[in-house]
Amino acid sequence: MVALRDLRMEYSSGPHRVTALDGVTVDLPAGTFTAVMGPSGSGKSTLLHCAAGLDRPTGGEVILGGVRLGDLDETGLTLLRRERVGFVFQAFNLISSLTAAQNVALPARLAGRRVDPAELAAALTRVGLADRAGHRPVQLSGGQQQRVAIARALVTAPSVLFADEPTGALDAHTSRQVLALLRALADDQGQTIVMVTHDPVAAAVADQVLLLTDGRLTDRMESASAEAIATRMAGVEATC
Repeated sequence: MVALRDLRMEYSSGPHRVTALDGVTVDLPAGTFTAVMGPSGSGKSTLLHCAAGLDRPTGGEVILGGVRLGDLDETGLTLLRRERVGFVFQAFNLISSLTAAQNVALPARLAGRRVDPAELAAALTRVGLADRAGHRPVQLSGGQQQRVAIARALVTAPSVLFADEPTGALDAHTSRQVLALLRALADDQGQTIVMVTHDPVAAAVADQVLLLTDGRLTDRMESASAEAIATRMAGVEATC
């Protein structure tokens, strides 16, 4: 579903150039759950933003669902993100004055499109919040708010759901609920999930774990336990 080929990203920092991604090549297959890990500053979020079309890399290419993002102008990128990409952040980014249902429908409405009530209800049902459609964020727990954010990302049936530390602001019990939801989206709905996390327990839910160090893909683990991931991460951080 997503292919990264020799992906590079550099930023200017005063007189210096900072390399955030340094030649990352990897495939993220359709219907799978991938976790991206690495030390602080390793390029995790940059990789996610480039893969989702939020940032343009300075080199290499991103292919999403057969579309080369580098071939698109800004309008084309906007349309692709709107139709084929879902994004969930650590901060829930819900509007406090709107209900759960209104928050889910908001991006489509801002884009000038009407959300079918059946699709809206289906999105809330998929995240287990059909009975909370009329509740405002203050009436919802942190985990419920994050599930509203996931429903908002899913309502347009995107090809890929990108999640940047989606459990970072949640307690352990609520984190498990959100991770179980993401796992079920991949298993039951065939959704492609790509998640940045610092938590080995969260990463262990994924099919594969990509380890980044200094902008390079340095390791890849499949169906790994939290203990194995934590051990590998400790080794990576010890060398940084």
